[in-house]
Amino acid sequence: MKKFVSLLLAVLMTAALFTGCAKQPQAPDQPREEAVTIRVGGLKGPTSMGLVKLLDDAENQKTSNAIDFRMAASANELNPLFLKGELDIMAVPANLGSVLYNKTEGQVKMLAVSTLGVLYIVEKGGETVTDIKSLAGKTIYATGKGATPEYALTYLLAQNGLELGRDVNVEWKSEPTEIVAQMAAMDNAVAMLPQPFVVVARSQVDGLRVALDLTKEWNALGGGSQLITAVLLVRSEFLEQHPQAVEKLLDEYAQSVDFLNDQPAEASVLVEKYGIVKAALAEKAIPDCNIVCITGDNMKTMASGYLQVLYDQNPESVGGKLPGDDFYWMGK
Repeated sequence: MKKFVSLLLAVLMTAALFTGCAKQPQAPDQPREEAVTIRVGGLKGPTSMGLVKLLDDAENQKTSNAIDFRMAASANELNPLFLKGELDIMAVPANLGSVLYNKTEGQVKMLAVSTLGVLYIVEKGGETVTDIKSLAGKTIYATGKGATPEYALTYLLAQNGLELGRDVNVEWKSEPTEIVAQMAAMDNAVAMLPQPFVVVARSQVDGLRVALDLTKEWNALGGGSQLITAVLLVRSEFLEQHPQAVEKLLDEYAQSVDFLNDQPAEASVLVEKYGIVKAALAEKAIPDCNIVCITGDNMKTMASGYLQVLYDQNPESVGGKLPGDDFYWMGK
């Protein structure tokens, strides 16, 4: 009998032990990641096209964290929100990253190069534009004053002995759609447009031709730098508070970019869904939009070289000085 009682007690104690282990709470010193809503901003055009699959996945609760997205026609609409902490991450012209870094004394970091060169010179009513020098004496309709389009054009003109405002005039517009409408009403006109709005313009403006690919013109100079249109920026405070959320979003963004480039037909439907351009036009434009996700050392080399070119031309284009190494987020 004593042996039976002893055996019964042993069994009960063992069962209690295993039951206690199963209900053991997680140790308090083990960090548990909490879901966060990431507020993301982008511009209407190629800077937001790489995000569309990510945004669609977020709507369907397939992303690691919720995403609150805001699209704007101009970076001037997003910058104040970013500086006030109302946006956490945004896709904007590359030079603005350096400007904001200097303005906030280092409270902004670059996560990725998101768009390479997408700028073109288009002409209606003739074939007078054959190279950069042939722009002399002309008026160009363009968007992007104070951002990549203005500074890229200024650099290319200067390298060909021309000065913006003296030899070549620019009428700055707020949106590419304004330029398309204006060119449609004119007999002769020259404009600088990014993709996908080159495709949009060619579908709406009779007699429009692509005269110059500014990426090719930039590369032909042989300076070793590369034309960059847009980058992903993050507020340093948000990165410090939610490093895992930022890493996951960057991974999901890379997958979104791959989807866009690998499946343009499917991706174009999402481009239309998010109000950028119609699907039929987006599908034609995607191969020429140069949407990428370049991070780490390659990002730093590419972006710093581009910013150096802008700085040498006009220090104010990058906020008065080049950003420090801490501007470039190299990952964990």
